[in-house]
Amino acid sequence: MIIRKLEVGPIMANCFIVGCEETKQAVVIDPGDDADRILMALAKAELKVKYLINTHGHFDHVGANKRMKDVTAAQIAIHPDDEPMLLDLSSHAAMFGLGAENSPPADIHLKESDTITFGNITFKVIHTPGHSPGGICLYTPGHLFVGDTLFMGSIGRTDLPGGNYDTLISSIKTKLLNLDESTVVYPGHGPETTIANEKRMNPFLR
Repeated sequence: MIIRKLEVGPIMANCFIVGCEETKQAVVIDPGDDADRILMALAKAELKVKYLINTHGHFDHVGANKRMKDVTAAQIAIHPDDEPMLLDLSSHAAMFGLGAENSPPADIHLKESDTITFGNITFKVIHTPGHSPGGICLYTPGHLFVGDTLFMGSIGRTDLPGGNYDTLISSIKTKLLNLDESTVVYPGHGPETTIANEKRMNPFLR
């Protein structure tokens, strides 16, 4: 499996390119901004993107959806509870004094226990509301892409519309912390961590 991380946009969100080494099919997880940089990274790795997967609908994670879809014809995938955000990104970005181009609507809705396959890689969808109503994580053995659900030593903020602290903590404890402790966690901001590290060290999860 090929994994490339790019920090994109003014809020430095993590965008992940995940590709199948054998088939060269790929997904882009959270194309938040800087579409041309993402496209260049795909070309350098000789990958063809099949899906644009949004872990949630906040503008800093989906802002490049339109440009990426226009260029690649990849399908946009998001949980249905967060899809309405795609059509009103400018309002959310304005809360931070920034601008964003609205996204096209989703081509695919991803719900709890759904799977999405590209090449020889399959992600299982884990619905983890709390940071947003439709937040999802993507799991394949050994790897977990969590968007803004979980960070190294912290958790996603819950003070934005649709956020709920108790729901987020429940999502993490009941759906993520029971995964293999060696699983690498790829957050939507900041460095990677592991399930073991967060179980032992994250002050929000004790």
